[in-house]
Amino acid sequence: MKCVVTGCAGFIGSHLCDRLLVDGHTVMGVDAFTSSYVRTLKEQNLVRARRESTFTLVEGDLLGLELESLLDGVDVVFHLAAQAGVRASWGSDFESFTRHNILATQRLLEACRAQTRLQRLVFASSSSIYGNARTLPVSEAAVPRPISPYGVTKLAAEQLCRVYWSNYGVPTVALRYFTVYGARQRPDMAFHRFIRAAYAGESITLYEDGEQTRDFTHVRDIVQANLLAAERAETVGKVYNVAGGARVTLKYAIDRLAAISDKPLPVRRADGQPGDVRHTYADISRAGEDMGYRPGVDLDTGLKDEVEWFERFQLGEAQSHPLTAR
Repeated sequence: MKCVVTGCAGFIGSHLCDRLLVDGHTVMGVDAFTSSYVRTLKEQNLVRARRESTFTLVEGDLLGLELESLLDGVDVVFHLAAQAGVRASWGSDFESFTRHNILATQRLLEACRAQTRLQRLVFASSSSIYGNARTLPVSEAAVPRPISPYGVTKLAAEQLCRVYWSNYGVPTVALRYFTVYGARQRPDMAFHRFIRAAYAGESITLYEDGEQTRDFTHVRDIVQANLLAAERAETVGKVYNVAGGARVTLKYAIDRLAAISDKPLPVRRADGQPGDVRHTYADISRAGEDMGYRPGVDLDTGLKDEVEWFERFQLGEAQSHPLTAR
């Protein structure tokens, strides 16, 4: 199978490329290497993939590349390229979110219209589209009420996928990711920041009271969901929650991280941030029924995986690029 992975140098995209290559597929990775964090970390994410003769890297922005020729003969597109981050999406930075999350998705969908061989476009959406869900666990039938500009852009891109499926038959499926973590996590994400602080002997900032809850999902489970969504005919035209299958408080997660890393994690409290939801918890029964999706990595195993990755690959980078710990 010939696959395209947009956002291939990112946290999730690089893991997906590695898995596709191991499974024997041909992969074209596309990445713009934006300045969201230092390029050396993204290059590091691609080390394994670039060893394979069946991997090709195309560097460029989806808004500038000649997409129809790039997609010629492609079976599956995994669209993970995006401008990420709830807190960064306010103010003047919103323009970047509209470009990379909405306009780029629409342009990719337009190019997919001409691809007769295309079997699936799997779109990476987000639990942020729900906002503060009125009932938990939240199902895909809930009315989306995003409370951040980022969530608005991911919902808009989801709706574009639905529009191109219903009007032109582009075989789209959207996966709503819930709080993804694991090796290669972006430097701005919570567990990466917490681990970095632990190894630097610094305190961490905990917003609100720590009793807010998250449905943490390991990156290997996210990758598995992408493969299932691409393979199963039942998924076309639908949206699915993809989550870890349980929720814990942030205080509990921090305590487990301190125990697993065997390092203290002193906490300083701060007020809640605009756009942060209080609780996330997914009903994943639809993904189970249609795709056979079952999360396989528990929180302790996943945290151990991320700590070991940090010890192996990130300690030197943390010293060379201290600003990435922001």
